[in-house]
Parts: sequence; C-alpha cells; structure tokens
Amino acid sequence: MAVVQVDFFSQSLLRNSTFYAVIPCDKMYFDGRIRTPGPFKTLYLLHGVFGDYTDWLYGTRIQRWAQDRNLAVIMPSGENKFYVDNEKSTDKFSKYIEELVAVSRHMFHLSNKREDTFIAGLSMGGYGAITNGLKYSGLFSHIAGLSAALHIDTFVDATEDAPLPIMRRSYLESVFGDLDALQGSDKDFHALAKRLTEENKELPEIYLACGTEDDLIGCNRAFRDELEQLGYPVTWKEGPGGHEWDFWDRMILDVLEWLPLDEVEQAVSSGNVMENEQ
Repeated sequence: MAVVQVDFFSQSLLRNSTFYAVIPCDKMYFDGRIRTPGPFKTLYLLHGVFGDYTDWLYGTRIQRWAQDRNLAVIMPSGENKFYVDNEKSTDKFSKYIEELVAVSRHMFHLSNKREDTFIAGLSMGGYGAITNGLKYSGLFSHIAGLSAALHIDTFVDATEDAPLPIMRRSYLESVFGDLDALQGSDKDFHALAKRLTEENKELPEIYLACGTEDDLIGCNRAFRDELEQLGYPVTWKEGPGGHEWDFWDRMILDVLEWLPLDEVEQAVSSGNVMENEQ
C-alpha cells in the first residue's frame, strides 16, 4: 500500500493544494507473485469542518480496508468551504472536485469509468459529497454521506448571533454567496436530486448514515425520505453514536462493503504476514 502526499497547483483554486492518495499498487502474494492491479476503482473521500486531507487517514482504518479491496482513495483538503463555488472569489471548491478527478486519474492508474468512481464524506464533507455527487452525476456512480450536514435550509435565516463563527451569516455568505439565492441553486442538494429525475439522467446510488445521538439525524432522515420518493436507490443506516470518529470509523467500513468492490484479498503486508503464513 502506497500513501502519497500530492502538492499541485489547482487551476480551480488558483493556488497550491494538497491531497493524500492511498494507492494499493504494491501487493505481494503468498505464492511469490508481485502484481500491480488496476486500473483502480476510486473513492474520493471528503473531510468535515475544521479538518484537512489527513483526517480520514488518522481518524479511521480506511488505509487497511482499501488495501484489502484494491481500492484507491483520494482525500483532498476542502478547508471550511463546504465544497461549493463562490462566484466572487477564487474559492471554486466544487469545480475543484471535478478537477481532482481529472488530475488524480492522470497521476495514478485509476479507472476512468463512472461505475468505478465513488464519492463520500462526513459532516461538511457529507454535504459536499452529496451535492457534488449529484452535480457531477456523470462522474460518480455511488455517493455516501455520513452524518451529512444537510441543514442548509437553516442558512437562509442565519444571523450574527451563532456561537460558532462558521454558522454566522457573514461567514456563510463568504462561502455560499447570497443566501437568499441558495435554494434552487447548484449548492442545493434538494434541487439537484429533483433535477436529475426530471432530466431522466442515470441516478447514482446513495448511502446515508447518521448516529441516533447526532443532532443532524432529523435532516438526514428527511433527505432519505425525499430521495426514496424521487425514486433513488437509497441505503440508510442509523445506530448508536454521535458526531464522532468512532461512528464514522464503523460506518466507512460499511460503505466499503456497500460499494461494488473487489473481494477482500489477503497479501503480504505489515501486520498480517505471520497470521497468513500459518
């Protein structure tokens, strides 16, 4: 398993950007074979607010689970920008997602097929994965949101009184632009989901999960119901847990088991050599 830190100049952001790539390119098997599988199925995995490209690697066991399934994982930094475009600045984080797919495919041996390309995220990244997965439905066949921040309807009424700075109206406007124009825009996952059905586009499969002690469970349940009414193939999971890494660590494994991936395959790697030689 190779873990690669990539620093490149993003044309979407007009600045240098960093992402981690987990690439299962160096497996050795117990009969002495060394082979490089591929092109790899790929998961673009988005972090939550206050996080960066390192979060998923340090907060979960995604590296080991991806290696076992020959899955490449691309983990970018989205800052605190909700993975949307701001038309008045250089913060084009939605366009960046599209750029990231093109750049990572050019750099690594990744599949260019829609059916092999997936997007997922937690909290802010869950919102980003759902919104961009729907917006770029020609790129992504599967979308997963864990504890997704699907409460954008409340942003329209935001004030400066919120205790958390990123929930204050001035900050939200610096990210989303005119909040009064948010509903119905390409930042509105409700509108995007409906538009795909109206245009008779091929619908992505969607996975949603949220902890029963998470304040966001209400809006996630509501979006599940909305998607089912629109005819989307939806997988829903809820269970004990709050807005926390223990829950996301459990559920990202469930996401991998939901995705159309290779069978779990044992090979020589740190920690499993002796167990598998016996």
